[in-house]
Amino acid sequence: MIVDAGKTERGLESTIVAAAGDQLRLLRPGPINVPDAIEAGNDRIEAPGQLASHYAPSKPLRLNATDAASNEFLIGFGDVAGDASLSPSGDLVEAASLLFDLLHAADASKKPRIAVAPVTNGGLGAAINDRLRRAAAPR
Repeated sequence: MIVDAGKTERGLESTIVAAAGDQLRLLRPGPINVPDAIEAGNDRIEAPGQLASHYAPSKPLRLNATDAASNEFLIGFGDVAGDASLSPSGDLVEAASLLFDLLHAADASKKPRIAVAPVTNGGLGAAINDRLRRAAAPR
């Protein structure tokens, strides 16, 4: 089932949950917090959003960067300023809303590589880091 509620308020696409009988499995974290009672999915691909590489820029992407090499466009977060920032204050909602816009801006820059500062992993940060890992995955 797909529920289309229009543009997302938190910038990230859907949380993916599989329903089978009376059991729910989390396939991909997203902006909707799911109860702990929902078990993690298995390794089987059940939706395109689970692919190892998804919404990836055309340039190589390095994660958890606290500084940039001269050939990298740095997307900052919190104390890491960068060429542009997901959120200077470390706000995860702001970071989620800017994530794909800044990945596109970095991909369009003249620099041949992209680096992204570490993003807090709790709550919405888990979904942001999930998307970043997929964007950085080998293609």
